[in-house]
Amino acid sequence: MSRSRATIREVAALAGVSHQTVSRVINGSERVSPETRQRVEQVIDQLGYEPNAIARFMAHGRTRTFACLSPNLTDYTFACIIESAESEARQHGYFLLTASAPTVEDFDLLVRQLVISRRTEGLLVINPYADERYRHLPQDFPVVFLGANSLDETIDSISLDDEVSGALAVQHLLDLGHRRIAMLTGPMREDCSQDRQRGYQAVLQQAGIPLAPGWIQQGDWTATSGYLAMKAWLDKGLDFTALFAQNDRMAIGAMRALREAGRSVPGDMSIIGFDDMPLASYFDPPLTTMRQDLYAIGCQAARRLIQSVEQPGLAPQHQRMPAELVIRASTASPRYA
Repeated sequence: MSRSRATIREVAALAGVSHQTVSRVINGSERVSPETRQRVEQVIDQLGYEPNAIARFMAHGRTRTFACLSPNLTDYTFACIIESAESEARQHGYFLLTASAPTVEDFDLLVRQLVISRRTEGLLVINPYADERYRHLPQDFPVVFLGANSLDETIDSISLDDEVSGALAVQHLLDLGHRRIAMLTGPMREDCSQDRQRGYQAVLQQAGIPLAPGWIQQGDWTATSGYLAMKAWLDKGLDFTALFAQNDRMAIGAMRALREAGRSVPGDMSIIGFDDMPLASYFDPPLTTMRQDLYAIGCQAARRLIQSVEQPGLAPQHQRMPAELVIRASTASPRYA
């Protein structure tokens, strides 16, 4: 008999016991003789029966277990958020499982495994709109989005205020006297890339500065993409004095390309990054950047998920965290206006 068709009553009939007895075996009850337990377990193996995980959840009660699904577990931003969320959850008596879901297919499979088989009580989802993964979430289940503004008003979200943060980064360059400012974005399918670009464009528009063709290039968050983007700009003829890179790794890649071309930072070009990763202050020159409080984002997300589980019916919240401008040596007034 196929695994999907086996039922607890079929197990009971073949084992010659009641379905209540089968349930006791599954749930580890001591109210079953060793002989009966052995016979039921043999039938379960024979039929390939899988107990209903939701029913087992109801029988055993709460698990105090959450899961956090991320596109990967190596990205600095994701790793910091996960670490702080796990620490906060643990302080409140919850255990946080973490898993990497690079594709929407991986995400769908993990959701089903974690929510059903693992009896998880709530989900933290990082970058839910990086692809169509947000469509594969369980209904009426506690979920908190991280790193994206929720398009569904019923789902809680905690993220950086990327548009305001992007505007602050560009305003710093304007305050130094720069008027020709390029931008290197992350993948444009991601909310944070779009929001930071909106902030960039809004500040330039307010300053009456037209956006020149070719001033925006798309990267993929890696240092290599920053390096290649800057080389492409140099090959086409550099015509700007400052660069806003949407993360620190792309900024350091761009700095290397400039150095190889014999150009200095900030002498020939000012560069501002985003994140304030631990090595940012050790770059040459030390990198001006926008600091995210990743610890606060992870903590707030874990707290909100706990509230959603322990106080069902709470109105959803959409919290935006501020970023802080950290000025170092990679930005200065332009040598030539």
